[in-house]
Amino acid sequence: MAEAQIVLSHSRESGIVAIASGEQYPWARTALAESGFQRDDDGVWHLPAGGTQTTVVDLVTCAKRHRASVHTSSRRFIGDAARDLARLLPGQWHASVEVYAHPAWQEDLVPWIWDSGELGRVVRSERIPYAAVLTDAEQGTTLLFVERPGRHLGYLVGAFSPEGLEGGYGDPHAPRSIVLPPFPGRAAQALTDRYLPAYEQAVHARQTSAIAGVLGDIRSEYDIWQAMNASGRYSDATPLSAAALGASTELFLDHAWRRFLTVVDHAPTLLDRCRPANSPWPGDAAALSRLADAVSDAEALVDEIVHGGAVSEQERRARAWPAIETWLTDGDAFLRQARLSAPHRRPALPVTAPARPLAAARSAYRSH
Repeated sequence: MAEAQIVLSHSRESGIVAIASGEQYPWARTALAESGFQRDDDGVWHLPAGGTQTTVVDLVTCAKRHRASVHTSSRRFIGDAARDLARLLPGQWHASVEVYAHPAWQEDLVPWIWDSGELGRVVRSERIPYAAVLTDAEQGTTLLFVERPGRHLGYLVGAFSPEGLEGGYGDPHAPRSIVLPPFPGRAAQALTDRYLPAYEQAVHARQTSAIAGVLGDIRSEYDIWQAMNASGRYSDATPLSAAALGASTELFLDHAWRRFLTVVDHAPTLLDRCRPANSPWPGDAAALSRLADAVSDAEALVDEIVHGGAVSEQERRARAWPAIETWLTDGDAFLRQARLSAPHRRPALPVTAPARPLAAARSAYRSH
């Protein structure tokens, strides 16, 4: 493969567009600029109004001088395909184009692609010089939409990791990417009926697992702290002074609070889905109410810390612990209810959808 490439395609709105890529992509950019193309904020080059076929011929000649190869794509511009798809999805979706001109830029995607199927493998092993990102800000869903490598038609779509949850390719909770046809209506139907429900169920399972892991970690540290407090000694039997005991208590409370922020982030959505009256454990309703109150108290504390800044460490520890303790006490009730609760399915698309181509407070607090 040449060290610098230019891929030309046709956009319904912009006419001829070009994307520069390769380890020496600046050579391709120079050729495009010298040939009269103009670059937009997404990194896509456009032939301006008044440009002619002669400009494209001149580009081929100019590219040779700059050691860049020129290729014409048989597909329509990926930005058009993504926007057509976004318009047909339920909700408010936004489509944008991303250009990974240098191969190293594509590698930045690897930790964030939350997939157990073909897309995750492709991002890791195939060259993808450009893609589209589909975002539903209201639902917090972000999808990667790429041309399927090695095929003349079809696309792959999969998800980025949900906000606040780590997990890339191979995560056991990750959904499997799917192949989409080149027809926007059929593609939207496949996304809505198959992929998005599977994605939402995967997020639900991942959030539940994250909370279970956090509660397990806090409970384990709490047991160790209790044993030290009761014995007055470290785990190696060394006597524990009053000052050391106070310091270990503060350390435990600080670690527990940091971990508990995961519960604060994800529990509200899961609690809303729980229906204890319809479960084998209707008596869990009281426990879930206590857990919801505890999360609300913790959320209020976070808001005060982030926006007010007048909460001392001592006050924060004193106010946070009751919420954490409530979750340690009643967490098992939440987990069995959450595992029983399936996320709501999105509404199906109408059959009439066209089948042919159309002509951050918590984040700020954690960073401290």
